[in-house]
Amino acid sequence: MDLVALIDQYQARFRARYAQQMTPEQAHALHAILHCRTEHYGEILLHCSACPLPQSRFRSCGHRSCPRCQHQDTTLWLERQRQKLLPVEYFMVTFTLPYELRALAWQHQKELYSLLFDCAVSTLKDFGVNDKELNADLGMTAVLHTHTRRLDYHPHLHLIVPGGGLHKKRRQWKKCRGKFLFNAFALAKVFRGRFLSALKAAGFSAPTNTPVKWVAHCKQVGKGLPALQYLSRYLYRGVISEKNIIDDDGSHVTFRYTDSQTGSEQTRTVAGEEFLWLLLQHVLPKGFRRVRDYGFLHGNAKALLQLIQLLLRIVLPHPIAKARPTFKCCRCKQPLAMVGFKKPAWQSG
Repeated sequence: MDLVALIDQYQARFRARYAQQMTPEQAHALHAILHCRTEHYGEILLHCSACPLPQSRFRSCGHRSCPRCQHQDTTLWLERQRQKLLPVEYFMVTFTLPYELRALAWQHQKELYSLLFDCAVSTLKDFGVNDKELNADLGMTAVLHTHTRRLDYHPHLHLIVPGGGLHKKRRQWKKCRGKFLFNAFALAKVFRGRFLSALKAAGFSAPTNTPVKWVAHCKQVGKGLPALQYLSRYLYRGVISEKNIIDDDGSHVTFRYTDSQTGSEQTRTVAGEEFLWLLLQHVLPKGFRRVRDYGFLHGNAKALLQLIQLLLRIVLPHPIAKARPTFKCCRCKQPLAMVGFKKPAWQSG
């Protein structure tokens, strides 16, 4: 199914129902996806050395919520993370905001998402330093997700954590023992207290029905690369792939997803305008970074990472040189060279 065709078909009904709820970022995302690879974004002028046929291609919108764009960005991010992988077991820690706080998070997304990052990361860092056996500084990669697999609004943070840390004073790598990082119940308890305190300090009031027990998960994910590949699917290309949109009967759209509990494939059917809302409600505030590195994995901590790689005697993998996809001539199928750009009509004036 073509997402652009669905937007074009249902956007009138969507605007009639959800116009008052849309943010400027969501309106921009809708416009970008709808006009991606059309004359609105101009053209790339191409030249074929094998035949004289002049050719061109429409430019992409480049929006991070567009399923047609950002393939190269995902590949580059994965390659950067691959260069940081350590020969240790990795863990994925997940912190989830309870249902009672989701309305507040929706109304103040930038502020509460930032608190989610700060409180989750500081909780893990403190657990690493205060653990009697570990007593080391952790590194981690955090990725914000705002959706379930059914595309409902459900803000939570995934953190990929190497199973060990650096004791800076001793310049020693300390490895986690066994297949256990930290107690998930203890993590959830500390995270809850820290988040509610930060919420109050920021001038927000938690709902009176905020639960006493929050949810955190901590599980082993092997050597790390599979978990990073899973997270990379949702970094730059929206929350659903077009191949998972399986039916449109003119009024309702059906998409498939994998149930997180059973692992079985399920389908969900919703009205066309509701389907567009399920997608657009996950557009992030302008300038907000969905993925961030911390500790010795941060971009400014290259010296610490190199020290760890030296201590663990790591031979870095050779970078995978993946060339950018090239356009091919529609007549002779030879690669085309880019020779210029043509501005869209609305910029020419």
